[in-house]
Amino acid sequence: MRDLLMDAGARAARYVSSIGKRRVTPQPQDVARLSLLGGPMPEEPCDPSAVLALLDEVGSPATVASTGGRYFGFVTGGTLPAALVANWIAGAWDQNASMRVMSPVAAALEDITLGWLRDVLGLPQSTGIGFVTGATMANFTCLAAARHALLERVGWNVEENGLFGAPPLTVVVGDEVHVSVLKALSMLGLGRLRVMRLPTDEQGRIKSDSLPAFDERTIVCIQAGNVNTGAFDPAAEICSHARGHGAWVHVDGAFGLWAAAAPERAYLMAGFADAHSWATDCHKWLNVPYDSGLAFVREPQHLRSAMTVSAAYLQTSDGREPHHYTPEASRRARAIEVWAALRSLGRRGLADMIERNCRLAARFADKLRTAGLSILNDVVLNQVLVSFGDAGATKRVISELQNEGTCWCGGTEWHGRSAMRISVSGWATTEEDVDQSADAVLRIAASVMQAGAK
Repeated sequence: MRDLLMDAGARAARYVSSIGKRRVTPQPQDVARLSLLGGPMPEEPCDPSAVLALLDEVGSPATVASTGGRYFGFVTGGTLPAALVANWIAGAWDQNASMRVMSPVAAALEDITLGWLRDVLGLPQSTGIGFVTGATMANFTCLAAARHALLERVGWNVEENGLFGAPPLTVVVGDEVHVSVLKALSMLGLGRLRVMRLPTDEQGRIKSDSLPAFDERTIVCIQAGNVNTGAFDPAAEICSHARGHGAWVHVDGAFGLWAAAAPERAYLMAGFADAHSWATDCHKWLNVPYDSGLAFVREPQHLRSAMTVSAAYLQTSDGREPHHYTPEASRRARAIEVWAALRSLGRRGLADMIERNCRLAARFADKLRTAGLSILNDVVLNQVLVSFGDAGATKRVISELQNEGTCWCGGTEWHGRSAMRISVSGWATTEEDVDQSADAVLRIAASVMQAGAK
């Protein structure tokens, strides 16, 4: 086992040390070689060292270099060094984080990181937490708590009786609601299409003058960080309006919630601490390995009531039992990497990482704008939307850039226009990475436009 771990460490070190020198996307021939990992299921056992060698030698060349400095797709963070090695230790420990008796260290790290996260994100001291897979499950978990709380008010136990015959709930979202919220609503039986949609402005923010009358059976879903523009809904006005009518406000803050940790960006989070629940990812802007999300609920008893399980064989303690706060019972100890990232960065390092990404996004936008390209959004966070003229030209630039390999940016549609979406989310990204990537974008855009003019 020791030799095998040493071999794995050496291979991982080689991969990490070369990430900045390689193409962001793999070559087609490397993707084609993945067939070597297949074939019939082996009849006999295989030496683990041979399994590792095959996985590395065939798999590593076919990976996307999303942990490097020039990956700008899907608001994907890299992996901080401390979080990566903590992930290795977590794998070696192989802890089941369901109950304190199953892993005292996992439970203790959840307790510790909850306190740190409340502090750095400016959340109420009462806030409870569930460590989940990502923002989709964080939204699901928070909205399950909201469903429980609002129906409990009117005497309905949704966990026992389900939604058959339950008093109806109203769900209000903005026109730019993220698909993860809609997926969560569908899984909760609240429906994707039954929502009330509110109009949004040119940056994707809910228009505060469009708020309807809420009541005590209303859930309002708002955004901290629009997935295209990075814009923030007017939380202060929405939360004030909701508070006056007994409505529940849920925040989808998959990446934008981390703006609270950066003093220069914290103004964007004004009013969001007055909400009732918050969802975020750690594998986005905290830069920990996949998968890692957080579900925060102001009054943790609502989260516990929505998620708790009981059985005679489960051995519980007087402390916080992790499985009472998540959809899963058995699960990996995600708090290990979260703790390591926060411990290694500290308050100042976390703020610097977020602020640096925002500055680099602005630098990217400025270079493209100066060259005559159209930037479609106000670059207030880490998101940049770029148009290259008509839809055809924009899509060709995106396709050729992805194939060229210098960097990776995705495409989107924004208010009827095709756009390239640039998300600066990785700790490893430097000014040199941005400048090299911007040069590649401009070179490819010039080639596409020249070809289109012929």
